[in-house]
Amino acid sequence: MQRWDELVGQDEAVRTVEAAAADPATLAHSWLITGPPGSGRSTLALAFAAQLLAQGEADGGVRTRAMVEAGTHPDLHVLSTDRVVITMDEVRQLVAQSQFSPSVSRWRVVVVEDADRMAERTSNVLLKALEEPPPRTVWILCAPSEADLLPTIRSRVRTLRLHVPSVDDVARLLVSRDGVEPALAARAAREAQSHIGMALRLATDEASRSRRERTVALALGVRTATDAVMAAQQLLELAKADAEEFGQQQDEREREALLRSLGIEAGGTVPPQLRAEVRRLEEDQKRRATRALRDGVDRVLVDLMSVWRDLALIRLGTPIELVNAVAEPALRAAAAVTTAPRAVAALDAIGLARTRIDSNVPPLLALEAMAMAFRPRA
Repeated sequence: MQRWDELVGQDEAVRTVEAAAADPATLAHSWLITGPPGSGRSTLALAFAAQLLAQGEADGGVRTRAMVEAGTHPDLHVLSTDRVVITMDEVRQLVAQSQFSPSVSRWRVVVVEDADRMAERTSNVLLKALEEPPPRTVWILCAPSEADLLPTIRSRVRTLRLHVPSVDDVARLLVSRDGVEPALAARAAREAQSHIGMALRLATDEASRSRRERTVALALGVRTATDAVMAAQQLLELAKADAEEFGQQQDEREREALLRSLGIEAGGTVPPQLRAEVRRLEEDQKRRATRALRDGVDRVLVDLMSVWRDLALIRLGTPIELVNAVAEPALRAAAAVTTAPRAVAALDAIGLARTRIDSNVPPLLALEAMAMAFRPRA
């Protein structure tokens, strides 16, 4: 495993954690890795954990790194959630685990992905552990920004900020790591706006590319209030389709892994005494579907923002590469009947829709109000 290779454009951050892992005497026991979605927060956290857990091993930590990659290292605890929030019980369990001494390595490492999904009461449970961590426990939190966490937590961690990698860096990664054809890799990286995970989906999944193309076409096709209402409904359907496809793939992988761990052959019958385990997994997957839909809607909104960003650039005559370069003819035709202020107003409407959905406004209502701002003004 060499996760450093996947941290494109983050050389300074890599050097920082390598130096920290090499000097235990000055190693901070609590870290916060921040950066925009797709910048590699979790990848850096796990690479940092592997570096710490492999200290002093004669083979360079090959076995340890493989265990970290598989999620089976006894001194590594990772809390990630596909739900809307991280629960207090999950954090309490993690805090309890952090109190034990390492079993096979020099350090016990605790990684909390999406730490911004903790409510204030839950964050206070974590705060107590950060205030007085055991001497050989290292906490690594991940969040989009420092502002997403309580000030009391921010004051007890060392912050490491990641930035958005360049489109070229992401495209090169897709070519070298995943064997994607260069032109397709460049398009996927550009349309994903340097989000590595989304770029990989766009490069390897034709259905994802088709849904994105449909999103762009819907944004450019709104002319009347009726168009806006219909576009909102279709955008929500695209988000649902995206979430369901991604969720179905993940659900199938999880079910197969669970059955293997229980010693059941693929397609075999689950014994009655083991059915509770399968039901528990299915219940978790249903709860995750709520988050998946919200994430799917947000991906649609990010794509819509790229459309109106491109329209604003065209109207202003700014010589910057368009995100949606493959749709440039349609963009220029739409730009002929819009203005830069209207494009900015549409961007504001998209931002407001994201805020409303985060506040539990029904997605369809938020999307309809947003799409009304896409209509040409007389």
